[in-house]
Amino acid sequence: MATANPSWLTVQQRDAPLIVSYPHTGTDIPSDIEARCVSAWLARKDADWWIDQLYADMAQELGATIVHTAISRTVIDVNRDPSGVSLYPGQNTTELVPTATFDGEPLWKPGQVPDAAQIAHRRAIYFAPYHAALGGEIARLRAQHPRVALYDCHSIRSVIPRLFEGELPVMNIGTNSGAACALQLQDAIASISEAGDFSYIVNGRFKGGYITRHYGQPGQGVHAVQMELACRGYMHETAGPVSEGSWPMPFDADYAAPIRDALRAILETCLRFAKEGTP
Repeated sequence: MATANPSWLTVQQRDAPLIVSYPHTGTDIPSDIEARCVSAWLARKDADWWIDQLYADMAQELGATIVHTAISRTVIDVNRDPSGVSLYPGQNTTELVPTATFDGEPLWKPGQVPDAAQIAHRRAIYFAPYHAALGGEIARLRAQHPRVALYDCHSIRSVIPRLFEGELPVMNIGTNSGAACALQLQDAIASISEAGDFSYIVNGRFKGGYITRHYGQPGQGVHAVQMELACRGYMHETAGPVSEGSWPMPFDADYAAPIRDALRAILETCLRFAKEGTP
């Protein structure tokens, strides 16, 4: 008999060969963990705000399977290597269990930084179930289709000097330097970004996190792409530092409409590629 998913893990099963992953939209933090944080706002500051709202309707209409965790990345980041190895050696980034925000502010009260045993516990109860679900859905759909496209949804503020110089392009397409998906699919997504008149880059500062790198196996019929959107592309954003009370801005569907059109075209391209082998 199948084991029920924990309450924080949502899997919407559908049969099209497309999976949409939301690893960083969660804001739930167990009370005992939140009590150790410097502030509730800092602990949620770096969430991928409103990304699930941005994609939800179109993903459902296209028959995509959705895998979503409600748990905050501050508890544990399901898009980092579980061994703790950095995905971007030599560059500032956040850890499997982050110790600071993107801007470098400490997340944990003095003496409350999670130790190795606590991190291992969080891997077991939050990280492992998410990846068991995601890997299980890939296997389920791969058994039905010759190819499966995995689309990993992310966002980040446009200007974060600690992580990158200047202003980030609106669309940041990551395919692990071309290793995680077919070049045809990568190029087709870039073309849609360009046609939509959005600034974009392929495998720039963000080449794809653990999800893209681990599951993207084109030779095995699994093509993974990470889309990291600069927040200004879909929400009202003031460039520069943000403060409690001013971040996040509310979701505005009208403001997001232009980029939604481009994103829908990208999802349709991923689905068509998975079905037909050409974008």
